[in-house]
Amino acid sequence: MSTEILDHPLPARIGRLNKLASNLWWSWHPDASWIFQRLDKTLWELTHHNPVKFLQQIAPTKLEAAASDPAYLRHYDGVMFAFDKYLSAKDTWFPEKYPHLAGHTIAYFSAEFGLHTSLPIYSGGLGILAGDHCKEASDIGLPLVGVGFVYPQGYFQQRITSEGRQEAVYERFDYNAAPIEGVITRESEGGLLALNLDERVIYVSVWRVRLGPVSLYLMDTDVEENEPWDRELSARLYGGNQETRIRQEMVLGIGGVRMLERLGIRPAVFHANEGHAAFLMLERIRGLVQRGMSFDEAAEQVRATTIFTTHTPVPAGHDTFPFQLVEKHFASYWDLLGLNREQFLALGEYSDGYNGKNFNMTALALRLSGMRNGVSRMHGRVSRAMWHSLWPDLTEDDVPITSINNGVHTPTWIAPEMDRLYTKYLGHDWRDHHDDPTLWERIYDIPDEELWNIHRQLKHKLLNFMRERARRDWIGEGSGPIRVLTAGTLLNPDALTISFARRFATYKRAMLILRSLDRLKRILHDDWRPVQIIFAGKAHPADAPGRNLIAEINRIARDHNLGGRLAFVENYDIHVAKYLVRGVDVWLNNPRPPLEASGTSGQKAALNGVPHMSIRDGWWYEGYEGANGWAIDPSVPEGVSDEDRDMADAEALYRVLEEEVVPLYFERDSDGVPRRWVQLVKEAIRTSAPLFSARRMVKEYTERMYVPAMSAAEKR
Repeated sequence: MSTEILDHPLPARIGRLNKLASNLWWSWHPDASWIFQRLDKTLWELTHHNPVKFLQQIAPTKLEAAASDPAYLRHYDGVMFAFDKYLSAKDTWFPEKYPHLAGHTIAYFSAEFGLHTSLPIYSGGLGILAGDHCKEASDIGLPLVGVGFVYPQGYFQQRITSEGRQEAVYERFDYNAAPIEGVITRESEGGLLALNLDERVIYVSVWRVRLGPVSLYLMDTDVEENEPWDRELSARLYGGNQETRIRQEMVLGIGGVRMLERLGIRPAVFHANEGHAAFLMLERIRGLVQRGMSFDEAAEQVRATTIFTTHTPVPAGHDTFPFQLVEKHFASYWDLLGLNREQFLALGEYSDGYNGKNFNMTALALRLSGMRNGVSRMHGRVSRAMWHSLWPDLTEDDVPITSINNGVHTPTWIAPEMDRLYTKYLGHDWRDHHDDPTLWERIYDIPDEELWNIHRQLKHKLLNFMRERARRDWIGEGSGPIRVLTAGTLLNPDALTISFARRFATYKRAMLILRSLDRLKRILHDDWRPVQIIFAGKAHPADAPGRNLIAEINRIARDHNLGGRLAFVENYDIHVAKYLVRGVDVWLNNPRPPLEASGTSGQKAALNGVPHMSIRDGWWYEGYEGANGWAIDPSVPEGVSDEDRDMADAEALYRVLEEEVVPLYFERDSDGVPRRWVQLVKEAIRTSAPLFSARRMVKEYTERMYVPAMSAAEKR
């Protein structure tokens, strides 16, 4: 962002607001976001906390007033000092622990990055994880660059019709109203990046997003120089047919490597976040072969310096392409690797029992990476079983796929109110040590009343947010009265509030808690112990079963016998998620095991004092300790049908609600404080906050994978 795109220049005294707005560092530092918010709180909310758009729309008189307000200027100067110190810091964890490796760079490739609502380049958990990974790399001084796409049409905005059906709305991304800057454009020296792919040229512009000192480089093929079908390659996240997807992944993997070369960035280590980026490994091998190595020598070097993370145990979640489609696009490429057709196709050949024998991007990545991991202990075990056939001579336990449990970026997801509470009782520097389990022993120093009152504030904040959203939709879009009610206007701040918020894939079983409506109604309508449920989430536009689930939930929510105790919040994104993970009472997760790789939303909730109620799958398999939430565990034997499993799990879910969760929540002392509930909340925070933080996660990647790969790069 620059002053040129503003209709009015910033006052010189606060002119560096531009620089602050263009670096997402502000988004996880409350004092920095307050600099904007205090200028115009209403506009800050209306622009969804986007400081670039905010500065474009704010009245110049308010800026002038701030520039002459001593109190504001003291705050401004303090934030800018902290910002400059952060950017120049040399005393962070990585350079202090590994000073001899500080000059090495890690390239982190991902199809999506969940950073902020102003950058709609994510769809769900994979992107949020990638964004948190990069933010934490910035915090600990890890020399990392991200590689991905700018999607001019982003991921879709969800609208729920008056009939309760999902509509996908695509809005054109406004580059001028986002914290993003061009680094390779037609005006750059050398012009656009020209990629010779598929025996023709695709032109790419490149944009940079700043996260403190970490940069993400995002490619875009929507430029005039390209043919219309090439312009569409980066139009939408997870859009198009297989032809579009394979070409998109060629641009991500092959184009991403060439883009870094054009920028003069020479990574020592490459990390592919999911199989979408696997072609980067082929391109690295091609470069080494062109410099004189044999394929085997080049592949060995690439493996030694490549990390691959797989995120899904669901066969349908792995990209596969027919051999003839791969041959069409790579017929002139395998010669550059020193391979013939059969040798090349064998690199990705895999039969998963779902798609038949195809070219599988995950199989390609597993074969050409040297370090591989799932994202929870259970997922690591499932992945070793799933991909055992790639290592037929090894036992399943010896399959070289380890696990590193996902974590969440604590400064991004912590509520400001909880941040202040932790500062008061854990110490002013608690953020610097939040991955240290001993720090969180002090959580018991927080008075029960104080923690409970903060939670009630956050709950009221969530419900007010939902009501105001419904009101704006009623005014602006003419939503029908039924939709206004199902959006949550009748929710009760005194009721136990459960949230189910995630991607609407069938294996996540959104309908499980609705399986017996008569029994559920008895739970919801207890006069003395009322319960309510908030649903949120998107289904991919091509996922008809997922869309039908959303329609069915909204149909049930319209039942007047439910009394408005079931709501659906539309357009689940980072902005909505922050209200939910901070403001509900219980976070519900009930996937069909073992199909949940990790499930980080529950980690965000626990950090904010919202306990988890879940099937023991993903992170909860190792996160549950008996007194920090609830496990839905009917002890169903292996091999039962999905229907029998669902029936048993629903029965267990209702039983846990009726016998444990609801009674505990409404057990109050004379002051109205649920003491035993608050103790469970404290235990949830103590056990989850340090171990499931992105800081622990990124340090673990560094020590177990990045540093060995950097050392291998040095030797070579």
